[in-house]
Amino acid sequence: MAAQFGRRLRRGATSTAVVAVAVAALAASQAPAATSQDAAGGDPAAAGTDTDPGGGGATGNSPYHTDLPPLTTPDKPGTSVDLPATGTTEAGIPATVLDAYKKAEREVGRTDAACRLPWQLLAAIGKVESGQARGGKVDADGTTFSPILGPVLDGRGFALIKDTDGGAYDGDATHDRAVGPMQFIPSTWEVWGQDGNGDGRKDPNNIYDAALAAGRYLCAGGRDLAVAADLDRAVLSYNRSQEYLRTVRSWFDFYNRGTHEVPDGTGVLPSGTGAGSSPSSTPTPTPTPSPSGSTGTKPKPKPKPTPTPTPSKPGGGTSPSPEPSKPTEPTTPPTTPEPPRTLGSIENAGTPALTATAGEAFAGRVAVKARDTLGAPLAEAKITFTLTGGTDARFAGGASTVTVPTGADGVATAPVLTAGEKTGAFTVTAVAGTPRPRTLTFAAQVTARQADALTRTGDETLTAAPGAAFAPVEVRATYKGEGLAGTAVTATMVTGGATPAENDEGPYFKGADGEVLRTLTGLRTGDDGVLELPAVHADDTEGTYTLRLTTDSGVTLTVELTVTAPPAA
Repeated sequence: MAAQFGRRLRRGATSTAVVAVAVAALAASQAPAATSQDAAGGDPAAAGTDTDPGGGGATGNSPYHTDLPPLTTPDKPGTSVDLPATGTTEAGIPATVLDAYKKAEREVGRTDAACRLPWQLLAAIGKVESGQARGGKVDADGTTFSPILGPVLDGRGFALIKDTDGGAYDGDATHDRAVGPMQFIPSTWEVWGQDGNGDGRKDPNNIYDAALAAGRYLCAGGRDLAVAADLDRAVLSYNRSQEYLRTVRSWFDFYNRGTHEVPDGTGVLPSGTGAGSSPSSTPTPTPTPSPSGSTGTKPKPKPKPTPTPTPSKPGGGTSPSPEPSKPTEPTTPPTTPEPPRTLGSIENAGTPALTATAGEAFAGRVAVKARDTLGAPLAEAKITFTLTGGTDARFAGGASTVTVPTGADGVATAPVLTAGEKTGAFTVTAVAGTPRPRTLTFAAQVTARQADALTRTGDETLTAAPGAAFAPVEVRATYKGEGLAGTAVTATMVTGGATPAENDEGPYFKGADGEVLRTLTGLRTGDDGVLELPAVHADDTEGTYTLRLTTDSGVTLTVELTVTAPPAA
């Protein structure tokens, strides 16, 4: 498991200067080896990291592949570093793995659009963490044929992270190991794990689940990954190493210049891969004890107690003091803290159509649901509701702006909204979050009061002799029992039967020039809601006739008019 420095240089770099730069970068990383397994029984891969004894990061600062993207020959005329989508084999990403990255980008964009996660960043991290799931060795559902495991994080050359999952994810009940194509340590996966392929499971060895979890993790804290500083912080949160950042950045830039899809299982593996141990085995400590790189046959050069941790032998020998004298070892793993509960998005939480009659309360209330960057309901998010427009509608208490915190279900409901006397359209805007606020806008309408009843003010029988005029006809339009001013009324003399039509005989109105009219429009009630119709005249045809009165709101009243000759003297 010795570090394969000679095989981590940039492929295609032919000049002595390029080789020297690559060697210097690798020497600076002080990279120990790592082991990852695939379906063939496992391939150990040389990998390096600036380990952080305090733990942290999605991977626990576990090792990673240090292969860098290929370069064109610097002294070859006409060459370019811009790679076409069908160019170098290194630009090929296995089909299922590529699909998982793009699907994760879409899903994160749906719930946290402000993050602007690029799938090429997931591809870059997947490249350095597992060589794109060991070259795309996954089944049709995206699950690796066998677990991909990093080395035991027992403090011998790597971080010390004691077991947090009982071996459920990594098969090790003593120490943790990074798991899956995106190399999450179990405690981090327990917090950030996702079901990216919709099978009801959160499996770190499934590329769809792992890619979505990585996307959520990178977007935490309200990061905007289109901003270089935020992208750097996101990558460093994944593995706290500047060398790691430079390696991921190199692949990110490479993939941004062009990629293409290759069949699963045919991706380019990182250099230095070979046979490895089974997923459940612990890497032998043979290559790790000597910082000088010697490979003697004894695993421990000196048996005497030293500061070197030996967690595999808790007893420590005949003397009880060497191992028990290290009470500073943490009893709980230094894992990633709970993900920050930051706002990811807001959405309509069932707000009905917002329409009310002037002077009345709206039947429905505006409701908004806040979600965090993982898509879960977010409590205590402050939602500000603001009314804008030409009406005088107000929230309860007369306010035009109110702020309401979300509840445990992530929902904030605005106070009751009451329409004023001004009719027309207005909007209710819900805003949450800074510095990139999330906004929802709801359309609302205040309509004028409309008559719900039309009645005669008197009840006397309306009778007239041929050629005479009827007694005045007076009606009243009301809304909820109150007289409604300005109600438009149409008066029509109609025939009987199932489909009444304008009558061409019987009573009539007179026009301005004395002409006979049997329909009048443009009539309106006064301030008290009362309307007195123009005089109604009887013609020479005796009988009973119908006058139909209709308001603009569709309320109808019929009045009987009888034309009869007076009895003989």
